[in-house]
Amino acid sequence: MPSITSLVNTVLKVYPSVTVTEGDDFFWSAREQTIYYDETDPNAAHLLLHELGHALLSHRQYDRDVQLIAMESEAWEEAKRLGVRFNVAMPTDVIEDHLDTYRDWLHQRSTCPACQAIGQQVAAAQYECIVCHTRWRVNEARSCQLRRYKTKPIKKAPI
Repeated sequence: MPSITSLVNTVLKVYPSVTVTEGDDFFWSAREQTIYYDETDPNAAHLLLHELGHALLSHRQYDRDVQLIAMESEAWEEAKRLGVRFNVAMPTDVIEDHLDTYRDWLHQRSTCPACQAIGQQVAAAQYECIVCHTRWRVNEARSCQLRRYKTKPIKKAPI
């Protein structure tokens, strides 16, 4: 497997429209057309190719949380293809561990703070319980602690 420095240089040659910059974490900024990477991460090569996957797939934003999960899966599939091209083995456990963080994030966001049932997303940062009809809003929480805030339940009309 190539060193992260060698891989970055190769990526820059093959994809000159993408900027790659060292940072504190890995992420793709669609607005800046920049991949940020942390060379000290033991999975740096895998994560760099994952973020390049986001870039090549033109991932920009999502409206629903499940769309983020889909985008993450798509970026890992693209990373596997890139791994073959750049001679970087993409271990399934690394991919699944990273996808699990998003699955756990979605599960936490969608869990009703009143009855612990799984709710459905009804707006960008808002969920409603399908069991007790509690509504709650959530913060971004992809890189910080999740917060859920109860809001007023919707009164259901009698059937």
